[in-house]
Amino acid sequence: MIRVVIADDHPVVRQGLRQIISATHDIVVAAEARSGRELLAQLESTPSDAVLLDLSMPGLDGMDVLKILHRDWPHTPVLVLTMHSEDQFAVRALRAGASGYLTKDSAPGELVGAIRKITGGGKYISEAVAEKLAAHLGPDAGQPAHERLSDREYQVLRFIAAGKSTREIAEDLSLSIKTVGTYRSRILEKMGMRTAAELAAYAVRNRLTD
Repeated sequence: MIRVVIADDHPVVRQGLRQIISATHDIVVAAEARSGRELLAQLESTPSDAVLLDLSMPGLDGMDVLKILHRDWPHTPVLVLTMHSEDQFAVRALRAGASGYLTKDSAPGELVGAIRKITGGGKYISEAVAEKLAAHLGPDAGQPAHERLSDREYQVLRFIAAGKSTREIAEDLSLSIKTVGTYRSRILEKMGMRTAAELAAYAVRNRLTD
């Protein structure tokens, strides 16, 4: 029997996933978590074979959670199940250790198949993600400018594009205002831009915003 832990802060989503899984003969929900920290606590005490991880949860950032899981539970595959499109996070999630990536509008059968595949030692990626990965096999010069950013810089870029102030970003990421300012400067330099307005326009063109 495949034991999965669902990590998502929306009760309706968790209930829907539980219903899909309950219709299978070989998968059960071992536990649920509403945040990254709750997920880590659950894994300490709950035997599990896979994690279904949402990237947008309160507190600890989803990408940071993914890296912790890859480090501390390297034999527990993680299927990222998120509202974010492949353009926004797929490649970064797979690089950070995810075994698969699905958007929440995927069909129930695809979700079940993905769980079975990653717990069998495989990787699960959609055709759209495969195309993204293929596009990233070349040198940096052939990649979009935002792909040269670190994961944290990418987070800050998305917040800037959403119109958040430096103070708001600092609070959301538990960073100092000075640190956020440093990230902002690095982002502008790496992307060859001068203003937040340019960053926001770029994010919209490249579908990096929600």
